[in-house]
Amino acid sequence: MPNWAAVVMAAGKGTRMKSKLPKVMHTLAGKPMLQHVLDCIRKVDIQRIFVILGHGREQIEGILDSVEIVVQEEQLGTGHAVMQAIPHCHGIDHIMVLSGDQPLIRPETLQSLAEIHKENGAAASILTAVFENPQGYGRIVKEEGRFQKIVEEKDATSEERLIKEINTGTYCFNVAKLRDALEKITPQNAQGEYYLTDVFKVLQEQGEIISTYCTEDVHEALGINSRAQLAQGEEIIRSRILNHWLDEGVTIIDPNTTYIDEDVELTSDVTIQPFTILKGKTRIAEDAIIGPHTTLTDCICGKGTSITHTVGESVTIGENCRIGPFAYLRPGTEIHDGVRVGDFVEIKNSILGEGAKIPHLSYIGDSQIGKSVNVGAGTITCNYDGVNKHKTIIKDKAFIGSNTNLVAPVEIGEEAVIGAGSTITKDVPASTLAIERSTQRNVKKLVQKKK
Repeated sequence: MPNWAAVVMAAGKGTRMKSKLPKVMHTLAGKPMLQHVLDCIRKVDIQRIFVILGHGREQIEGILDSVEIVVQEEQLGTGHAVMQAIPHCHGIDHIMVLSGDQPLIRPETLQSLAEIHKENGAAASILTAVFENPQGYGRIVKEEGRFQKIVEEKDATSEERLIKEINTGTYCFNVAKLRDALEKITPQNAQGEYYLTDVFKVLQEQGEIISTYCTEDVHEALGINSRAQLAQGEEIIRSRILNHWLDEGVTIIDPNTTYIDEDVELTSDVTIQPFTILKGKTRIAEDAIIGPHTTLTDCICGKGTSITHTVGESVTIGENCRIGPFAYLRPGTEIHDGVRVGDFVEIKNSILGEGAKIPHLSYIGDSQIGKSVNVGAGTITCNYDGVNKHKTIIKDKAFIGSNTNLVAPVEIGEEAVIGAGSTITKDVPASTLAIERSTQRNVKKLVQKKK
């Protein structure tokens, strides 16, 4: 929307969170609640965003991108916060004011609020919601459907307290008229603060148009001020995410035990088994089966792959692979198509070629595994000498016998075979059998002597 800007208030400490983190840095569905608000704003094509910072500024700045930071040195109320942004609004006709602790707001609601504001030529527009139990919220007082005032609960009459339409704290303003109204409000209250809601009385007295738009989703009005409210918000936003993917053709066997972050992307005909957690920017292609008891963070999973009882982080997995149960895939791992990684296998910073098999009980670190390589049970790549990491290379179609130690740096040639129980410290040429074992001795009558 041209000539529009957003002002996000994020300067408060949030003492009820009882945390060293600023309130808006606490996460929902894998993202700080402030980031949810910023992403929502960008989806309605408001490109210029001011974020009002105060407490915990240094911690918050690290997540901000393509926004303009305005510092509120003293936290003197919501009106004072917006006052700090107004001098920066050159060339802007309208602003949308939001709270950084209301992460459940949706783009379609902001779009509707802005459209009502423009259609009515309003000086100000208020996003409202209807609560069956509006206790604690400011009430929207109307006469014959027209806005009259916002009254805080502590100041409301018994009749006004029966009103169920509440103020959410999200607004649109004509910048010029807001600037004029802000100059007229005073901190004449018990807290000695400038309240943004006081500008509505000023605008009303000037005969300006004030519009309201009531959201159908009351959850959008919820502010996060405590750990209990954070947990409530988490439940709501995760339910939205799950319902979205169900509508997109994803099978989720048990939504009650499935957790999917907002930035995860799934494809139709993916199946998510119970007790699965998908985090970060994980991407899952069609016909993949994920879970049960699997956690993937920032992973890419190809078509038709099955992953069960597995933990993976920053891993790329190809098509038609079989991973798990009880596999641990660490960052930097790249698994090509048709690979089998079995139980109690740990892989770190390694490439596994097409059709490779590591069925069980192995550690593969800093390695390059070729196509159709078979790695026997109990194989370990000894990649760390106590100071540096070294690389193991196993070329196509090599066969690594069980209980083998590969002491890096070392290279195993194409179609080479390593005898079971070997500790390999030197390169093995292609098509060669390498065995490194001490001579077996059978001591006669030793058992009888011990007895």
